[in-house]
Amino acid sequence: LSQLPGWSARPDGSIVIATGNDDALGVYTCTPYNSYGTAGASRPTRVLLKDPPAFTVRPKEEYFQEVGRELVIPCTAHGDPPPTITWGKVGSTGQSGAQVDGNSSLIFRPLIKEQHGVWECTATNLVASVSTATSVYVLGTSPHAVTNVSVLPLLLAANISWEPGFDGGYFQRFSVWYTPLVKHPPRAHHDWVSLSVPAGAQHLLVENLQPDMSYQFSVLAQNKLGSGPFSQIVTSVPRGFPVTTVPPEPPAMTMHVFLSPPQALTANETSRGVLLRWEPPARFSVALSGYALELRQDKGGWEVLERSIPSTESQVLVPGLIKDAFYEFRLVAFAGSYISDPSNTVNVSTAGMEVYPSRTQLPELLPQPVLAGVIGGICFLSVAVIFSTMAACIMNRRRAARIQKRRQDPPLVFSP
Repeated sequence: LSQLPGWSARPDGSIVIATGNDDALGVYTCTPYNSYGTAGASRPTRVLLKDPPAFTVRPKEEYFQEVGRELVIPCTAHGDPPPTITWGKVGSTGQSGAQVDGNSSLIFRPLIKEQHGVWECTATNLVASVSTATSVYVLGTSPHAVTNVSVLPLLLAANISWEPGFDGGYFQRFSVWYTPLVKHPPRAHHDWVSLSVPAGAQHLLVENLQPDMSYQFSVLAQNKLGSGPFSQIVTSVPRGFPVTTVPPEPPAMTMHVFLSPPQALTANETSRGVLLRWEPPARFSVALSGYALELRQDKGGWEVLERSIPSTESQVLVPGLIKDAFYEFRLVAFAGSYISDPSNTVNVSTAGMEVYPSRTQLPELLPQPVLAGVIGGICFLSVAVIFSTMAACIMNRRRAARIQKRRQDPPLVFSP
């Protein structure tokens, strides 16, 4: 072994070859022995040199493509034996609806919002496994959710900061939403408060908070196409002024709040769209404030479609959805500052439907104020036409009477 550079023997009898080359090729046997001799050599083993995978075509570092279009990302490699190429999205399981063709290229047909992110191509054979990554940016969508939301408690205030998600290809703005968590709400309905964030900022100072009271904070991103999903909710307690030590108060009665999710959510296709119906929660100890409707497309992330459905409603109409897509809907209930778990999920397929996105509305032909205005306008025009016709008839009759009278009167004769 001393004549072969990089070769060495371990105490357990193993041979270490630091750099594999043609010198390592061949058949090897191992013979153990001691002071009494040996029991013979081991079975022969053959050393073969194989090539690890190496990429011949790597994907570019970044790809930008409009939503709904086709995107093809190549990735090929060679080795001995020939490697197997696999694709995966970093941070998720599966391929999120993408396909791999016979040339090991990743195909998005069509490209959807949920396929935005980092994708990894991996080449594997018996020798080794190597990977390369690329970033896919899906343009023409609503913003993605912000991440890493943090709240710094201050004196009667809180500083909220976050990291923006992808803007979907358009300028995005942010708003911070917060609400207090109180055991005894002062009123039956307690809304979340929203504050606009200055353009370009990634933090906001929320002031005039109550000391020693828990608050919930969330951040929402919006662009010209709509709003993205809310960020995760972060709970924090602002600091109060220092006070002198006082005897502790007797423990207060704990109020247990019960709010079960909406029940029996169903979906029915109508001539005007998809009609969703549900039953109110079976248990709630605080008066219901309303409902929020959430949806997701093709197993993507959940987004809020309508957040201000009155508590008196038990149905809502979704007039239009994207053609040839698969949708899932669910409902949550609000009671004071509490949010229920989601209801059961209903599935809707728009395969073959010639429909496009439209605003969700309650199932009425027209809002009552608009309908009243239309009816009033029609009545006013009808009365105006009738009065105009009657006035024209009266004026024509008077003019005809004056002409007739002039014809019947004798001519005047003046004598000298």
